[in-house]
Amino acid sequence: MSSFIIEGGHSLQGEIRPQGAKNETLQVLCATLLTSEPVRIKNVPDIADVNNQIRLLGEIGVKTTQNGPGDYTFQADSVNLDYLQSDDFLTRCSHLRGSVMFLGPLLARYGVASVSRPGGDQIGRRRLDTHFLGFKKLGAAFDYDRERGVFEIKAPDGLRGSYMLLDEASVTGTANIVMAAVFARGTTIIYNAACEPYLQQLCLLLNRMGARIEGIASNRLVIEGVTSLHGAEHTILPDMIEVGSFIGMAAMCGRGVRIKDTGYDQLGIIPYTFRRLGIEVRHEGDDIFIPEQAHYEIDSFIDGSFMTLSDAPWPGLTPDLLSVLLVVATQAKGSVLIHQKMFESRLFFVDKLIDMGAQIILCDPHRAVVVGHDKRMPLHAGRMTSPDIRAGIALLIAAMSAQGTSQIDNIGQIDRGYQDIEGRLNAIGARITRVK
Repeated sequence: MSSFIIEGGHSLQGEIRPQGAKNETLQVLCATLLTSEPVRIKNVPDIADVNNQIRLLGEIGVKTTQNGPGDYTFQADSVNLDYLQSDDFLTRCSHLRGSVMFLGPLLARYGVASVSRPGGDQIGRRRLDTHFLGFKKLGAAFDYDRERGVFEIKAPDGLRGSYMLLDEASVTGTANIVMAAVFARGTTIIYNAACEPYLQQLCLLLNRMGARIEGIASNRLVIEGVTSLHGAEHTILPDMIEVGSFIGMAAMCGRGVRIKDTGYDQLGIIPYTFRRLGIEVRHEGDDIFIPEQAHYEIDSFIDGSFMTLSDAPWPGLTPDLLSVLLVVATQAKGSVLIHQKMFESRLFFVDKLIDMGAQIILCDPHRAVVVGHDKRMPLHAGRMTSPDIRAGIALLIAAMSAQGTSQIDNIGQIDRGYQDIEGRLNAIGARITRVK
């Protein structure tokens, strides 16, 4: 197991560029299973979750060619259907949450799919009901083997278009149902669909492959079924979560940081949310520039009431950035309530920040009040363990701003979502060392 040793108190200055979006990549990789023709995907991030998904695709028979850094071609013309039913495949799926999105394309193309209960972040219950209710609406039969922890879905006579109102606007659930519905006979209408940029990108790729999807960027998708898809090319968007992470780092530790090629028009409410914490976020072309700020003051609502930041489905604030916003607030002037509505265990990392000197009241599993230090009382160094990807990057930001030398263990969690994070941050002034 690897750890980061972080020498805090060093300022960041210069330019940094975000990687390709992790969540979008995991979806479009699964979409390559829908055709026997080559699909080329560019700006693929070199991170653990994505690399594991690529390896898993190779093991089920998808031909993978790396054309250059972050540039791959996939061809699913000889998928090993027997391996898809094997214990080895199911075991591998259990360690990779993105594997659940194999179900939709495999069901659509082959009429059967199995996957074990997927792993991923330990951030509370992440139910899969939406996926399977959608498949059942399309005419598939669902079975769950509790003893083995295996989900199996079958549609031997093919899928049929249907109207469905999703019980929640699940991003992966919507993606899975969309990939299944492209081959369903007739018309499928998905209402209360997720409409995050990742999902929009998936739909745009599928349309380039020959699908007929309307309503992209809305919460009502209309899909006319087709009989086959062909090859296409696709470029992954910049990762909005990494852009937000860099804004937080620049606010707490920066002396002028430019975030290059951010895909600004796809960032939604993220820049505005950081501005509500008092951070100056300058939009310059497709870049974001964060100047050095001696102080940043948390805004209040128009009636003067206490500021609350909470997550919500797109175009609301992504839950993946609440951990970063919470850490940034520890050095702001003023107080803020962080309300994590979507996952019940994501705020439990705050005890580590409290040990570092942060003033935080954890009200319950979903809410924390942060009383900012106004940069008058820097955090102090400590030893901590990363529980998940986003808490891990938040702890890294805290350690970079702290006085003294910190250690973060279990950084494999950070590696799942951030490409060569220490190398890129060290290039602009950080002092981070990876050790075994």
